[in-house]
Amino acid sequence: MMDWTDRHCRYFLRLLSPSVFLYTEMVTAAAIHHGDSDRFLRFDQSEHPIALQLGGSDPVLMANATRRAGEYGYDEININVGCPSDKVQSGQFGACLMARPDIVAGCYRAMVTETDVPVTVKTRIGIDDQDSYEFLLAFVERLVEAGCQKFIVHARIAILDGLSPKENRTVPPLNYDRVYRLKQEFPELDIVINGGLSSIEDIESALLHVDGAMVGRQAYQQPYFLAELEHHLDPDAVLPERREIVERMLPYIDTNIAAGVPLNRVTRHMLGLFAGQPGARAWRRTISEQAHRDGAGSEVLIKALNAMPIAA
Repeated sequence: MMDWTDRHCRYFLRLLSPSVFLYTEMVTAAAIHHGDSDRFLRFDQSEHPIALQLGGSDPVLMANATRRAGEYGYDEININVGCPSDKVQSGQFGACLMARPDIVAGCYRAMVTETDVPVTVKTRIGIDDQDSYEFLLAFVERLVEAGCQKFIVHARIAILDGLSPKENRTVPPLNYDRVYRLKQEFPELDIVINGGLSSIEDIESALLHVDGAMVGRQAYQQPYFLAELEHHLDPDAVLPERREIVERMLPYIDTNIAAGVPLNRVTRHMLGLFAGQPGARAWRRTISEQAHRDGAGSEVLIKALNAMPIAA
């Protein structure tokens, strides 16, 4: 979810679902070490519970990033061993590290000495021609030996040579059974499944076999899905109106604009809020045409709402 689940996106999603566990976009340990750590690590306190997702293969840098993250109060630190992009491979982190479990284990051991919160691993079920349960098992066992107790598993292999990152999210076939088998053989582990979950029925089915479900593209492209899911899992939870969510975003937007954040940096995450509703196209068009303009403010969202049928 690089360039997707930034702090503005997460603030917006939290309004839709009070209990969802939010994950940051992947941040490299090197960027935190060499750059402005506050830029990468700060978040609004309303975002709790929230996990920082780190990319890296240097135990020293990963430990340093974990220590700095502790100053911000994250609820979990996650090692990304699932991202298949070329940039990630050249930096020796992400999915290519599935082939080097000892390095990941070394990072894990260094990181847990710097934090009291759980350190977890997000991974694929395999890479390239390493497409077997035995390969996944060997990777997980090495991390369990190091002490890891929670794995978020994207139920696709990653094709590191031949597919783009976008293709890697859809082309390799899903294999939920491999993830379910992992949970069966390691009942003491916390196993969260990821990949292709796009309906409440999908999630209910998955939760019969594993401990949790991670939703990425569905939650970003149709964010109101999170509110519907929250209400389904907890019928006592109030299902907010979409327009109410927009109104609750306005003070946040005004505050960030006053701090120099361009409007479209926030509103780009809100384009799918009315997906499937009458007037959704007018909502998206108004924001897309006006949010990037100099001086644009929260009034653009009011215009977008007014361009829609009142029932939307």
